[in-house]
Amino acid sequence: MAETGARKRRGGGRAGAAARRGSAALEQMPWQIPVNIDRPTEPLTEEGIQAIHEGAMRILEEIGVVFLNPEALGIFKQAGVKVEGELVRMDRDFVMEMVGKAPREFSITPRNPDRTIPLGGNHILFGNVSSPPNYWDMELNKKVAGNREQCRNLLKLTQYFNCIHFAGGYPVEPVDIHASVRHLDVLYDKLTLTDKAMHAYSLGKERVEDVMEMVRIAGGLSHEEFEAKPHMYTNINSTSPLKHDFPMIDGCLRLARRGQAIVVSPFTLAGAMAPVTMAGAVAQSIAESLCAIALFQYVRPGTPCVIGTFTSNVDMKSGAPAFGTPEYMRSTQMTGQMARFYGLPMRSSGVCAANVPDGQAIWETSNSLWAAVQSGTNMVYHAAGWLEGGLIASPEKFIMDCEILQQIERYMQPQISATGPEEIALDAIKEVGNDGHFFGIQHTQDRYAEAFYQPFLSDWRNYEAWEAAGATWTAERAHKLFKEIIADFEEPPMDAAIRGELADFVARRKSEGGAPTDF
Repeated sequence: MAETGARKRRGGGRAGAAARRGSAALEQMPWQIPVNIDRPTEPLTEEGIQAIHEGAMRILEEIGVVFLNPEALGIFKQAGVKVEGELVRMDRDFVMEMVGKAPREFSITPRNPDRTIPLGGNHILFGNVSSPPNYWDMELNKKVAGNREQCRNLLKLTQYFNCIHFAGGYPVEPVDIHASVRHLDVLYDKLTLTDKAMHAYSLGKERVEDVMEMVRIAGGLSHEEFEAKPHMYTNINSTSPLKHDFPMIDGCLRLARRGQAIVVSPFTLAGAMAPVTMAGAVAQSIAESLCAIALFQYVRPGTPCVIGTFTSNVDMKSGAPAFGTPEYMRSTQMTGQMARFYGLPMRSSGVCAANVPDGQAIWETSNSLWAAVQSGTNMVYHAAGWLEGGLIASPEKFIMDCEILQQIERYMQPQISATGPEEIALDAIKEVGNDGHFFGIQHTQDRYAEAFYQPFLSDWRNYEAWEAAGATWTAERAHKLFKEIIADFEEPPMDAAIRGELADFVARRKSEGGAPTDF
């Protein structure tokens, strides 16, 4: 492995090339890291922030959180934290001291350094749908279990769209690959079909260690170079209420010790896994996040950590999860205030409960995405392709969501609200005067090409023109684009020697059995 450092910069496609490839099927905005220029929406008063903080601290001090991981329990005992069996109660001074060691901002550098993503500050990043077991597209017109081909196609969309900044978990679970080796095949696909920052599931030491090694190989990095800064991340959910399981904590400890990034996102559904009040649900979520982040900071101070929110509500008539609701939006904004209070980057999600890519899917997802913007979120999971509360991935929904993401990116560009002399345009107004129009004047001619957002999916024609062109509904247009993108897709470049080393690693680990399973 000594030779990997010397060839570390030979592989990796460039963002400009990706943008040029994008013109084959559609014209999209270039790769960029959006900066949120708006002040966040803050529904909590200072007293409200202190009330939620006090609630979270009392949960940790008085009620406690169960850790089903013996190593974590031993670490807490070493730190002087109260441990009774598997129940951990920790003093607020310890929690705040540890959380204070986490960086406010950091970056993740994937195999293509031009795709480096900054976490924290005013940056907002969007990722693909992650982890649905099922798939739906218009050609099938039914819900089916995911397979490798569908997973690969969604990874191609992840690479293709410049508004997608990181590759999360499996965009659909390929259940046609045995669970013992699934991570090897999917990570090989992810690392060859995309060059964006990616994720490891914290589901057993073999999976975590394999993914770290594959990311290291793909980047052409020595072990020292890999551990010098984050090149990947994991995302874990607590087992609400107030529990952390064994494999997720185990995986995080492994990544923390090697300097990789960790996202802690409790999945608290108000009325089911958390109190029915949003303040109570947020306080519980904060407590579940902070106790894990405190653990990782004790193990390796300065470990890059993100506090996540997945706080929504259930339908009290059926018990089903609901997403994109007013309560979801407010809880996201509230968590944003708390993330700033603790000095941590924040993750939220672009989610919906709709079963197909219809109007409900778009208004619920739009609510979720704009709540992310309003909250000051830095990392938006599931920003494209999510349906049925995370049980279905859809390429049409992916493309429809990317139209929203591009509009958010355009909305954040400061030139829209610039107020210089050329923007106030008094000379243009004087030239047109009280009669005439602005279409033909030089001020318009100099700017018209880039003056306004240009959609790739929306149809702005009137009804008659739309009808004459075939009366194609939005999801049908998205399906056509999906087929064109897949047909024209080109993999980002990768050094042949690195690709070979990656393939050899996958083959060796498969021959060794991959990760153990009970079936």
